[in-house]
Amino acid sequence: MDFGLNFFPVFTPDHKSASQFYREAIALSQIAEEYGFEHVQTVEHYGTPYGGYSPDPVTLLSAIAARTKTIRVATGAVIPAFSHPLQLASKLAMLDNISEGRLDVGFGRAWLPQEFEWLGVSIDESRRRFSEGIEACRRLWTEENVVFEGEFHSFGPVTLSPRPYQQSGPPVFVASASSPESCAAAGQAGYHLQIVPTIVSPETVVEMLTAYRKGWADAGHRAGAARIQLKYNCYLSDDRDEALRRGEEMENNHVVLMSQAAEGWLRKSSDQYKGYDKLVDKAREYDFGKALSDGRILAGNTDDVVRQLDATREKYSDDLCVSIQVNSGYTDFRESERTLRLFAEQVAPRFRPAAR
Repeated sequence: MDFGLNFFPVFTPDHKSASQFYREAIALSQIAEEYGFEHVQTVEHYGTPYGGYSPDPVTLLSAIAARTKTIRVATGAVIPAFSHPLQLASKLAMLDNISEGRLDVGFGRAWLPQEFEWLGVSIDESRRRFSEGIEACRRLWTEENVVFEGEFHSFGPVTLSPRPYQQSGPPVFVASASSPESCAAAGQAGYHLQIVPTIVSPETVVEMLTAYRKGWADAGHRAGAARIQLKYNCYLSDDRDEALRRGEEMENNHVVLMSQAAEGWLRKSSDQYKGYDKLVDKAREYDFGKALSDGRILAGNTDDVVRQLDATREKYSDDLCVSIQVNSGYTDFRESERTLRLFAEQVAPRFRPAAR
């Protein structure tokens, strides 16, 4: 099991300024690198406190790449539906060069109706735009004089400039919310996988991972080469009661702001997003204690979190990279740094190969 750091900003301006959050993200990334974390990643969202402080992962990751040397930088995820593929492939190739080949690219479909409305994109086209965008980016990274004829974009002949630093282009991840079918398709295509266990049941995560691994194996991809990232919010302290109290407070903030962002589903439906009309009700029913007992968050003292990760490994296997969030913007920097250092010094070593 390996470890990464992820940033999903979920806060309002009365808690922290944007510039302060970005400074903290860069500083925490440098600390994560000191401790040998595998990656740092961030999201793409627009216009609301739920993720909206990260409208362009490439910008923040470029700043992080310029201040680090070894840690990988990952999009978790960029949204092909919201960009022309030539623009998206170009700026990702630029980041790959700035980081000297440390880029991993996670692609996602997006799921908030208002983002599609604001950007003038039909939400019913999201899956097709997603698939087309990945195909176009991969071709632009690996081919010259590309002529692309898609449903939504046609261009060329064009040779991308700059070319990616990584000769075969950045590794591609697919961010999947809850669908075993999309996980199976990602495995068949030879893509890596990003999952957020917080938003689905452990049983669903097992189904998703099983479908992904079967798709990978059935397609004949190299055994052991698949990379799987699981993303968790992490609340850690020497004082268990403090960690649980703060964890519940921050999770409730997350749920409130997510519920507000998801209210677009009360006015919208799409056969591309079955069940999303129930998201607001599900969020309002959120229970911190149940999420903790289900293993959907990491919280407590170091012994607690070690036990939680042991359970994660038993349920899902240990060929995983656990990506922890320690600063959603709702926390102050000292608390985030303490959590990160405690995790790196007292939790992560228990799961690294040398510790087995």
